[in-house]
Amino acid sequence: MQKIDITSLQNPQVKYAVKLREDKRLRLNDRRIVVEGREEIHTAFITGAKPITLYTAPELITNGTTIISEADQVLTVSRNVFNKLSYRENPDGWLAVFEMPDRQLTGLVLAYKPLLLVVEGIEKPGNLGAIIRTADAAGVNCILVTEPQVDIWNPNVIRASRGAVFTLPVIMTDNSHCLEWLQAKDIEMVAASPGATHLYTEADYRNPTAFIVGTEDLGLTKFWFEHADLLVQIPMVGKVNSLNVSVASALLIYEANRQRNLVLG
Repeated sequence: MQKIDITSLQNPQVKYAVKLREDKRLRLNDRRIVVEGREEIHTAFITGAKPITLYTAPELITNGTTIISEADQVLTVSRNVFNKLSYRENPDGWLAVFEMPDRQLTGLVLAYKPLLLVVEGIEKPGNLGAIIRTADAAGVNCILVTEPQVDIWNPNVIRASRGAVFTLPVIMTDNSHCLEWLQAKDIEMVAASPGATHLYTEADYRNPTAFIVGTEDLGLTKFWFEHADLLVQIPMVGKVNSLNVSVASALLIYEANRQRNLVLG
């Protein structure tokens, strides 16, 4: 492990981390991701992500306990440099570059009577991160992100998920492959739609189930209306015609949990 002190904003490793944070194409090409925050870095590490470079700012660190020692490099940076690296309002002085975890549908092992979530066309990192965090808390087995406009390793997705993107299988794919995989696994596909005739509380989710949600602006595409096994609606009595996708996902997931917990007694 190599230790280096950095005070210049023009340092190549500082500029690389900043660009990696901002550039989706660079993340995908280099298979590298940026993780900020002591807890998020710790979660990434203990779930098997490989650390490459650890950036620490002693002026900002209140808990000096070493969180990972396996990084190829540990860089000590000034407060000024860390503020350039950071994408948080109140940084805690910890940031790391990791190898991008490999996430694929092939070989994914599901639990008995799994509960899954399919998120189509999501655009906002904060929404996706909130969905992942809620799904992890509720015991969802897997999230399939189809036709995404934001990648799951966007630093703001990682932040909003509080690191749950590392603990829960979250996989990017397209609609066709997602459909083929769900059908092969004999998982019932339940799509959320404001125009559905069935209330979401009336359906039975005790068997293998995948909820399918779209963005609040556009909803789901025709693809899922044509292929879903069931359409359900979440009733709304106000003047708005859509719910935030993370809220809708939470309602569906916890209704499934309620039904399954009743069976378990």
